[in-house]
Amino acid sequence: MPRIALVTLAVCVLAVAAAVVSFVQGSWLGIVWVLLAGLTSNMAFLAIRRDRAKSGTGTGTGTGSATG
Repeated sequence: MPRIALVTLAVCVLAVAAAVVSFVQGSWLGIVWVLLAGLTSNMAFLAIRRDRAKSGTGTGTGTGSATG
């Protein structure tokens, strides 16, 4: 797993924790944390996907053409 994916996953977990704390305290600032968590989870997903495509260790589903 690439290092950028690990960093973005860590930021995602911290953003989710910050959102929970914000909402428990009654602050609407938690919406910003939720948006940040969504952004970082997408960044991690794309970094992992790019790494798998580069190394050729994907599952092979969803990207090829089906013959039938």
